[in-house]
Amino acid sequence: MLALAISLAACGNGGNANTTADTGNNAQTTGNAPAAASSSEPKELTKVTQVTNWFAEPEHGGQYAALAKGFYEEAGLDMTIQSGGPGVSSTQIVAGGKAEFGMGQADEILLARKNGIPLVAIAATFQKNPQGIMFHKGRFKDISELNGNKVYVGSGVVYWEYLKKAYKLDGVTELKYTGSLANFVADPDAATQIYVTSEPFSMQQEGVEVEYFLNYDLGYKQYGNILYTTEDYMKEHPDVVKAYVQASIKGWDYYKDNSEEINKVMQEKNPDLKLEAMAYGTKAQEQLVYGGDAETHGVGYMSEEIWSGLQQQMIDIGMLEEAEPLEKVFTNEFLPAQ
Repeated sequence: MLALAISLAACGNGGNANTTADTGNNAQTTGNAPAAASSSEPKELTKVTQVTNWFAEPEHGGQYAALAKGFYEEAGLDMTIQSGGPGVSSTQIVAGGKAEFGMGQADEILLARKNGIPLVAIAATFQKNPQGIMFHKGRFKDISELNGNKVYVGSGVVYWEYLKKAYKLDGVTELKYTGSLANFVADPDAATQIYVTSEPFSMQQEGVEVEYFLNYDLGYKQYGNILYTTEDYMKEHPDVVKAYVQASIKGWDYYKDNSEEINKVMQEKNPDLKLEAMAYGTKAQEQLVYGGDAETHGVGYMSEEIWSGLQQQMIDIGMLEEAEPLEKVFTNEFLPAQ
């Protein structure tokens, strides 16, 4: 299987931020659901929080666009965006009721449900998940060639368990991924887990030529940066969920043609992430967000085929014990009509 070549981009460097939450500036009052405003009274807003899966970055562009441009407020929401980061579990935060909405990968939703946390996917901001395996340019043409070499990967990473079984990678030396790429850079035969929207740019900054395999193209087809809530919240506050989803999708539609504007907004929340790095990430993720089914059904759409395939793959590798009805796992009912 051919690897995807990385084209050179401008310079920059990602990093962490100190700011952990953003709120809308014009909230008036709180309530249990978005309420229509009269001509003489200010609009009553519903206070809600969404927690992302990392510090502000292009992968969250639509969420920050919806906040910055007032789409959440227009939908009746007094929105707070809480940043994720190391040691932050959006799953636990949402399950514990400290946030109404979270962001995570599709396999995380299925694992949470297996463990008794009834999350429901309500939109997929990435049609193709941006996770992949990076290596030095020209070193590998097929993922099976990883056998006999070192791969830096986190413990318990579901997609890696799938890749090992699907491509018979029993000859790989697995080393713990720590977030540092120094050991990878020093070893021309090594490979490492990555987000294709981020680490390749860091390598360009160091003058290291790389390529990568996108896990989705290797057969592990899962959605990325899923927006989710709990079963109970969805049943009790469907109007709030609909308002949140539709405002978020409006944000992603805006971000597509106005990424430079919103990237500057996000950099205020994450100043260590340079605009050049954001520009790279924005370009790298464009087809992952707006391509595929999103071209015909709009951003956020999810299919039973993708969810069913992922669930079966996780059963096959022993990460899930049995399949459950997919209508419990995801829904498109809150997406804007196309």
